[in-house]
Amino acid sequence: MARLTLEDLTMQFRTRKGAEITALDGISFEVKDGEFAVLVGPSGCGKSTILRLVAGLLRPSRGRVVLDGRQVAVPGADRGMVFQTYTLFPWLTVQKNVEFGPKIRGLPAAEREKLARHYLTQVGLNGFEGVYPKELSGGMMQRVAIARALANDPAILLMDEPFGALDAQTRALMGELLLKVWEEAAKTVLFVTHDIEEGLFLGDRGFVMTARPGRIREEIPVPLPRPRTLDTRTSEIFVRLKGRAMTLIREEALRALEVKYLAR
Repeated sequence: MARLTLEDLTMQFRTRKGAEITALDGISFEVKDGEFAVLVGPSGCGKSTILRLVAGLLRPSRGRVVLDGRQVAVPGADRGMVFQTYTLFPWLTVQKNVEFGPKIRGLPAAEREKLARHYLTQVGLNGFEGVYPKELSGGMMQRVAIARALANDPAILLMDEPFGALDAQTRALMGELLLKVWEEAAKTVLFVTHDIEEGLFLGDRGFVMTARPGRIREEIPVPLPRPRTLDTRTSEIFVRLKGRAMTLIREEALRALEVKYLAR
């Protein structure tokens, strides 16, 4: 059953000079319940715009977003968002950051404390409950952000380049941790990344987007067994899928460069 449906999603912006820009053009796809779906594509293709439309932070020019049979119009607790930047409250401890959403929802103190400790343990931060964000590394702050999003029990987790600011080794380890947490929490995920290898390692399906205006150029199923390990990245099927995705994105990036050059 489809948990998330995007129907003919189109997004247009107007510049300060009055020119109209089409960022997305006719985006349609579904994400199944419990699926890990990934959006990849060249820079500026509208990946993050799609997440913001699903989150209800933007309204589409045409089309609609449907989550669990209801059209998305405004932000809601049924969508958990994790950004690339560390969007933690610096004046709150790790524990209180994770408790924030449940507190807004009116959960009793004992219940939200138990919930926060559960998710902090899941992301490997047991013992850091009383620490403030400034005392944590980048990877640890993103783990807190993931725990905070999960504590709200969202229908879908929206992740916008969440590991983009991390070094390569930490990023790879965070990907493995995220998969472990995802499998335990049984959540639906829509994940945006510019890292093809990361997207294929994490996802059940990858959607490769065109250069602007963003469209879905190709859907790539990822039939790799789970749980995934370091060896997954060197398997024959992984290398083949990565080659296909790289070819598609390179073609779109070159097309974008040609359009920019001709427009001068």
